[in-house]
Amino acid sequence: MTELLAIIIFLAVLFFLLGTGVWVGIALMGVAWVGMELFTSRPVGDTMITTIWASSSSWTITALPLFIWMGEILYRTRLSEDMFRGLSPWLARLPGGLVHTNIVGCTVFAAVSGSSAATLTTVGKMSIPELRARKYPEHIVIGTLAGAATLGLMIPPSLALIVYGVAVNQSITELFFAGVFPGLVLALMFMGYVAVYSFMSKGWQPTMETAMSFAEKVRNSRFLIPVMLLIFVVIGSMYTGTATATEAAAIGVIGSLALAASQRSLTWDSFRESLMGATRTSAMIMLILAGAAFLKLSMGFTGLPRALADGIAAMELSRFELLMMLLVFYIILGMFLDGISSVVLTMAVVEPMVLEAGIDLIWFGIFVIVVVEMAQITPPIGFNLFVLQGMTGHEMSYIAKAALPMFAIMVVMCFVLIWFPELALWLPESMRSVPQ
Repeated sequence: MTELLAIIIFLAVLFFLLGTGVWVGIALMGVAWVGMELFTSRPVGDTMITTIWASSSSWTITALPLFIWMGEILYRTRLSEDMFRGLSPWLARLPGGLVHTNIVGCTVFAAVSGSSAATLTTVGKMSIPELRARKYPEHIVIGTLAGAATLGLMIPPSLALIVYGVAVNQSITELFFAGVFPGLVLALMFMGYVAVYSFMSKGWQPTMETAMSFAEKVRNSRFLIPVMLLIFVVIGSMYTGTATATEAAAIGVIGSLALAASQRSLTWDSFRESLMGATRTSAMIMLILAGAAFLKLSMGFTGLPRALADGIAAMELSRFELLMMLLVFYIILGMFLDGISSVVLTMAVVEPMVLEAGIDLIWFGIFVIVVVEMAQITPPIGFNLFVLQGMTGHEMSYIAKAALPMFAIMVVMCFVLIWFPELALWLPESMRSVPQ
């Protein structure tokens, strides 16, 4: 009975605070404060200060602002233009044509930026005008861009994976590598959908590209070499154990500054804007993490997470049934909260359930990120939908409908992960065997 009362109070305070427009981080602290006051005798102020400091002073979390800054720097370079020029000659002859530049371009930029919004904006600002000019179907252009931009949440360096790793105390580096193959498979599934649609659609009549010789394709691809080299150095340094995630992030910042300088797009204004953009985003996420750490402690004192985990265990759900329940839960939650908020808000309760069921936390992180990706393209709060609305001028309903096939593909991806868990676990396990 006490647990039920705690759940009602926690949810009532949370929805009240979020409904009044309070920042998510402050709302989480407010819920935790109420829980501590009602259900414990500990001094709330001292506990909150200690918890927030401990959660914010972790060396691991230093990777977060550095990876954000790396993405902000590259966002202000000519990267989107260079990517289109480098990728289009190779992709034009594939079934589906240049629409694949949306997917491959997002995959490439996701590997140098952990942000879905930055990936969407960077690739979209170049690909949308080019694909419109070539008369590709508008809903396919918008739908693939909305879906593929979510790869920024999975392919390392992913901000969402950093947040998840901090929330459940798992290795950031292992989570990064767990996301590599699922991210690539999801990108291939998007490309497969485009190829099939191009064969089946009667309205698919884009302007054909001029044929290029192999030498011309290679010459255009020189624009991609610096970016691919940066990806190789950042991810390779983590895989070989040469650098931790934080050290790799610092290498990425230096590399992105060098890349921007070589393109002559590094000015004092762009440097200052990238630094301020990274500061704003980092401060927002850090506040959410601090609030989540306090809420996790507060809920731990009430015994609520353990009681819920025991209740789920008493239901004797199979591993598959539990995952299906969580899949539906996160899809519904994603309609009202952004991905990072959904992760930090729920981990205090969900982590004990997952551990009770014997589910690997590294694997579960990738599963959750796939579901959280759906939140980016589900109304009414899907952030990618708002970004695309600003870029294209279409109604929200049109963009959401265009992104619906991508949503369905992500649901299929969840089942692929359940059927083939090695997809997420093989690379982290092989990394552990590399001599350090």
